[in-house]
Amino acid sequence: MLRLFRVLERLRACSEFSARNRHWTKVTELSVRLYSTKAAPQFRRMDYQDAVCTLNTLQTNASALEQVKRERGHPELQLQAMRGFLQRAGLKVDELDRLNIIHVTGTKGKGSTCAFTEQILRNYGFRTGFYSSPHLVQVRERIRINGQPIGKELFTKYFWQVYCRLEETKDAHGGSMPAYFRFLTILAFHIFLQEKVDLAVFEVGIGGAYDCTNIIRRSWVCGISSLGIDHTSILGDTIEKIAWQKGGIFKPGVPAFTVKQPDGPMKVLQERAEEIGCSLSVCPDLEEYQSEGSLRLGLAGHHQRSNASLALQLSHTWLQRHFLTDPVSSSPVEFSGVSPAPAFQPSPAMIKGLAETEWPGRNQTLKHGPVTYFLDGAHTTRSMQACVRWFNEIAPQHERNAGGPVMRVLLFNATGERDCAAMLKLLVPCLFDFAVFCPNITEAIATCNADQQNFNVSVENMLTRCLDNQQSWRVLNGQEEKPGAELLIGGGLPLVPERQSHTLVFPCILSALQWISQGRDSVLSDPNRCVIPVKPSINAKADPLREAVNIHVLITVPDIQQNTASAPPSA
Repeated sequence: MLRLFRVLERLRACSEFSARNRHWTKVTELSVRLYSTKAAPQFRRMDYQDAVCTLNTLQTNASALEQVKRERGHPELQLQAMRGFLQRAGLKVDELDRLNIIHVTGTKGKGSTCAFTEQILRNYGFRTGFYSSPHLVQVRERIRINGQPIGKELFTKYFWQVYCRLEETKDAHGGSMPAYFRFLTILAFHIFLQEKVDLAVFEVGIGGAYDCTNIIRRSWVCGISSLGIDHTSILGDTIEKIAWQKGGIFKPGVPAFTVKQPDGPMKVLQERAEEIGCSLSVCPDLEEYQSEGSLRLGLAGHHQRSNASLALQLSHTWLQRHFLTDPVSSSPVEFSGVSPAPAFQPSPAMIKGLAETEWPGRNQTLKHGPVTYFLDGAHTTRSMQACVRWFNEIAPQHERNAGGPVMRVLLFNATGERDCAAMLKLLVPCLFDFAVFCPNITEAIATCNADQQNFNVSVENMLTRCLDNQQSWRVLNGQEEKPGAELLIGGGLPLVPERQSHTLVFPCILSALQWISQGRDSVLSDPNRCVIPVKPSINAKADPLREAVNIHVLITVPDIQQNTASAPPSA
């Protein structure tokens, strides 16, 4: 999902933007739907868009929903099912050992940790594979080789190899096909083996113990980033229960690292390491490493420092094993209590890797003329605190150089089980002039490509959530509720509730960004783009945006990731 990021990433790289025309259906027809995959492989061209369209049928097909029902009460069945799908795809679990895997989980920062780790090891000259989620613009971003998303031709070729094997064997297995994230995980394994990477960095989807990436039999090293409360319906309602799930990626004799954690979850991780039989080390603060001057990070935000420290430990441990004479027969590291990891001297390749790491959509700044976008994927109260801290540090720097009035705009989007009111409360002190809410729809009218389709949440639910978030914002800002007539566009889709406050709800991301930018972002003001008409009274509210020297837009998307398709972690 993360469609807000997708829109802005397409602004950053316009060459990526090549969407196909598709008919806009009524809102009521966009509710959660069931898809049959029977005819899926029978495409004439079998090109990239055909592959992605077929992949999308796995988001909510009937067999996938049946899988979810069967496995919800028996999570161990998830890994059993994953092994069966892997075998049907022509792969064996022991083949995955050849990928020399670095396995990373956590509540916050696991993707950034993986990005740091992959960049460091690529700087050593290794051919790297990197599997992550979710994607921003195109699904192939989830599967990277040497830091680059796999090309469309290779993605298409490998997709049909795996899909057709599964399709051919489904009748013998009750018609079952793997759901979206399961399939992509199998595809990543297949691609990395075929492309003969030297190592693969795997980011866990959700949790760890029963996540489908955890069919890995023996990783080379594993790590746990910062823990917090998230996905409670799947992982448990306490941080200790969540820690138990995360510690499930530990493997006997495989060294494990974690950043500093609260006492409760740290105790659980220690118990898990002892139970499974592996060492567990706690990463030092980044300032403790022996380097000349402070280490510079390519990713903004103070919270990235713990992720960078974890990445240094993961890459250092992987390199130690790689350069052993016989790494296969290296002595396993057994549990001997939790110990501090050494603060070694980073090599030039490590220092360069930390500085060069890029991870779009995480504390990212995009400047388009007078409009500056601040992007972050905060999805818990703790990560929102980090987001607010980052924004409050960087936005004033831009404002001091503006030379005139600056308008601050919040663009907020949320689905899933997040406590949006709690996160919005943290954003109030940022003193936004406007708060804009929209659902996870890239464009309500015009174009959309298969990479950006999601059939797991109905539009009605998304819009209702937006209106709830708008009301929460008004209450948090001490504004009285005023029943207002909704502005509608064709088909009865709510566009902008007409209220006296500076809070607005739009039907899609593009319409929200077009209104916020007021024609001042050259990409969004493309004359070939459809601009959804807005009432004059709503346009009048935008006078301050037109008159400001600069517009600063914080886009924060506490979204449930598309890796799960609203299902348990490995569904």
